[in-house]
Amino acid sequence: MNKNAVLQLIIAMSIFGSVGFFSNLTGLPAIELVWIRCIFAGVFLCVAWIVTGSFKREQWDRKELFFIVCCGIANVLNWVFLFKAFEMTSITIAITLYHLAPIMVLAVGTFLFKEKMTKFTYLAILICFIGTMFIVGANGFHISSANWKGIIYSIIAACFYSATMILGKSITKTTVYATTFLQMVIGLIVLLPFIHFFSYQAIGTSQWSYTITTGIVHTGIVYILFFSSIRQLPTSVVSFMIFIDPAVAILLDIAVTGTHLKWLQLLGILCIFVGLFYSLKANNYNTDARQKNYMTSNPKRVG
Repeated sequence: MNKNAVLQLIIAMSIFGSVGFFSNLTGLPAIELVWIRCIFAGVFLCVAWIVTGSFKREQWDRKELFFIVCCGIANVLNWVFLFKAFEMTSITIAITLYHLAPIMVLAVGTFLFKEKMTKFTYLAILICFIGTMFIVGANGFHISSANWKGIIYSIIAACFYSATMILGKSITKTTVYATTFLQMVIGLIVLLPFIHFFSYQAIGTSQWSYTITTGIVHTGIVYILFFSSIRQLPTSVVSFMIFIDPAVAILLDIAVTGTHLKWLQLLGILCIFVGLFYSLKANNYNTDARQKNYMTSNPKRVG
């Protein structure tokens, strides 16, 4: 086990867990926050791309560039809807529903990648569905309420997050620096027509410091730590670390902002975490099955 890689991943997931807390302190609307975040993160990643010399080793592929563009669009929409969710509901509820994304990837993977549906897959989907219903129904089904809109935005963000993960599987030749930098540029272009620039004039110095932090730290540094560490760690370890992000977010929301949840919401959150655990079991089961099939069909190469 690479201890440095484990530490990097823990730091990355812990930092990202505080993104909701910082986003609320910026005082910017969701779209304007994502756009300015793309600028600071893009500059940081471009410098890292050049300084590390990764730009010299790039292997540009036309088909892969198409996936990078699609992945970039999905990623920026994922951010916009997540930050909109933070504006309208508690960070705890938003980040919990946001982590339905791995479940969505698991479900979609059965159709796109022909992965077998196991008992863990069915169980994970069922438990997460029940948990989502508990959270959604805790305050009643009042479509016009801000809390309900926040719940809907969280689920939409999870959909785009899962699309980002699925599309990201097709990107293998381009370096992490180039991929993430291009995604920032795509975000700038896609959101530019919708930006209200007077929003940046209305925030103060402290709010600008939080805004810059979300760009450089929560995006630039986190991306580098995350992608450099996962290449050196087993899938099982990386999968377990996914719990750090929502755990940090929930602790900050309760300890700092003083959020109080209803018992039905707490039960829903617990269900989603349990469902997420079973989704990881299903993922590990599918990985083991693929390895066994490979060893069976390629005995000489394995030996």
